[in-house]
Amino acid sequence: MTQQFLILCVDDERDVLDSVVQDLEEFEEHFIVEAAESVSEAKDVIADYASQDIPLALVLCDHIMPEQTGISFLIELNDEEPTFHTRKLLLTGQAGLDDTVEAINHACLDFYIGKPWDQYELRKTIKHQLTLFVINYSSDLTPWLNILEADLLLKKMAEKRNQFGE
Repeated sequence: MTQQFLILCVDDERDVLDSVVQDLEEFEEHFIVEAAESVSEAKDVIADYASQDIPLALVLCDHIMPEQTGISFLIELNDEEPTFHTRKLLLTGQAGLDDTVEAINHACLDFYIGKPWDQYELRKTIKHQLTLFVINYSSDLTPWLNILEADLLLKKMAEKRNQFGE
């Protein structure tokens, strides 16, 4: 069995959250997909899974939320060791240029997706970001070949083989 990883979707609008989670159904066979309606709820979910040694692979977060912005939350995650390698995606229609630049400058934003989003593009982006996470996090990439981007995984496996002269 492969290592379990968490995908977390954060949005204060329940309808949007339900729609995003529905769009990510194809990943539920191999990843745990959770939803949170606030940053504090998201932090609780992350802590709960961390206590079970299940790392946060990817967070898909709205920007404008009542208690804390998505960008400040992503910056926090980037500053903490357990979530430093988490792939961080902003899914919003309301982040301004200054906010987005702040996220990029703090190196905490891996991808920006505007609302409304295209389901196919969202899934393709998530798959790519999960592939990048697994490459950085897993020592054995073989179990992921049929799940994520096989071409990228095989390339990384070949690079590792060449690096170690195997």
